[in-house]
Amino acid sequence: MEGGGDLRGLDLADPQFWKLPRDRRLEAFALLRRLDRPAYFVERAAAGRRRPERGFYALVRHADVVEASRMADVFASAPGATSPEPPRWVRGVFGDSMVNLDGPRHAQLRRVVSRAFTPRVLADAESGIRDLAARIVDDLLATGADEFVSAAASRMAFEVICDMLGVPEPGRVEIARQVDRASENAGVARTLRARIRVPGRGLRALARMQLTVAALGRERRRRPTGDLISALVTADVDGQALSTRQLGSFFSLLMVAGVETTRNAIAHALVLLTDHPEQRALLTSDFERYADGAVDEIVRISTPIIQFRRHVIRPHTLGGHDFVRGDRVMLLYASANRDEAVFDRPDAFDITRRPNPHLGYGGGGPHYCLGAHLARVEIKALLRELLSRPLALHAVGVPDLGHSNFDNRVRAQRCAFASRP
Repeated sequence: MEGGGDLRGLDLADPQFWKLPRDRRLEAFALLRRLDRPAYFVERAAAGRRRPERGFYALVRHADVVEASRMADVFASAPGATSPEPPRWVRGVFGDSMVNLDGPRHAQLRRVVSRAFTPRVLADAESGIRDLAARIVDDLLATGADEFVSAAASRMAFEVICDMLGVPEPGRVEIARQVDRASENAGVARTLRARIRVPGRGLRALARMQLTVAALGRERRRRPTGDLISALVTADVDGQALSTRQLGSFFSLLMVAGVETTRNAIAHALVLLTDHPEQRALLTSDFERYADGAVDEIVRISTPIIQFRRHVIRPHTLGGHDFVRGDRVMLLYASANRDEAVFDRPDAFDITRRPNPHLGYGGGGPHYCLGAHLARVEIKALLRELLSRPLALHAVGVPDLGHSNFDNRVRAQRCAFASRP
């Protein structure tokens, strides 16, 4: 690491850093925020050798992440906002995801897919989301399920997206299996052997998902049914519609990014409300008063997406550093959401926090999450059901967390119902 500070041997480019306990990583971010300029980390080559040309600067302060997010003409997403960047041949086969596009191409695609998130569409979806939340909690009680992620968090996020898109019930189990396979190694360092397998487990899953939605898209072009896939593949008055490959790319983005991030926020919510009974009691005392603040605080504390990458395309000074074309940066939302300059008692879980300008859905700008409102509705609906039942659901033990530098994944969380005090 370079940058004028001592990180006590911790290295954000080292996969071992992301296996450390979360508290240790948050301490490292706090140290980085105290530096006078962004720290630079050098990534390792496959055999463990250093390659200076593949380093990145870590943007850890709230203000710096916001500025970079809103200056897409300086900090570009292309050729890849995720880590590792998608190989060129993968982009050629599967198409570019919207998160990896900039400028007119991104704006045009975003205009088309934003139909999925208009106020009217979301309002129509809300009653269905509330009904789904009630069924999920009913099933938890009826079956005595003791694992929360699979029984509730994953189901909530996945079924909402499938209902909105119009994915038929018979194919959902297989799609869910492919989503898990496609996303299981996001942000995880893999062995050389695992990286060179072609197409690989994740890519095979991605291909199957895209073949599934391509067939649905062809069917809906012939016979639209009023669902979102029909809307996305049918030209509107401006003549804009998604091609088959664009539909596949957007479907994958929704299924992997949208489902995974919301399910992780819901899973963290159960843990947070279990670990902070005073906050749970406050939320239960007047749910409608405190619910929106609770959802935002859950997202701030958990930060489901840890970071995205950007590529500098023209010189710019930010955070005390002069960036030049070709530099790479990491937008560390997990650090920005604990920035002492913005949040009082940043490590405290406080559902009454006002204001709460967290970056859990991005730092603004053209890549701000289109599904932010939908995610809030889902989390709120499930919390309402969980907190209104005679028996209270609690997390049991510690969550089984994934080791990733990309998403704050909860792989499993044991749970149990108990009588309310």
